[in-house]
Amino acid sequence: MSPDKKPQNMKPLTAAAKLGIYLPATPEEFRNSPVTRAQLEELRTNPPQWLLDLRADGPFPRDVVARKLGISNSGLGRAGVEDALTNAEIDALLAAPPEWLVKERENFAEVRKEAERVKAKDAERRAATNRPAKNW
Repeated sequence: MSPDKKPQNMKPLTAAAKLGIYLPATPEEFRNSPVTRAQLEELRTNPPQWLLDLRADGPFPRDVVARKLGISNSGLGRAGVEDALTNAEIDALLAAPPEWLVKERENFAEVRKEAERVKAKDAERRAATNRPAKNW
């Protein structure tokens, strides 16, 4: 028989990233102690009120803010947005988008369009040569 396995722990920052929440906005007991995989799964399946509130109102981490605004993380950096934003702040930006947000959304749309074009071109090339796609 194998000895009892020690539960795998992760740093609170890693757990917060997996939950899609902003670590500094979490309760102190979450920020200051490691989280086991079992605890993480429990938070996912049976979230406490603080987690529900964070997911609903924020503040949100950078990647979530970028996704809600329809821009890239780099676009947030170029705009000088360094702080996490709440739902109300995001809604205000979307209701009256500043010039930087309009530009970044256009840029993001162009980048996505170009990525789709390249993907389609590669698919055509593979189909013409009858080779399977590379799995990187």
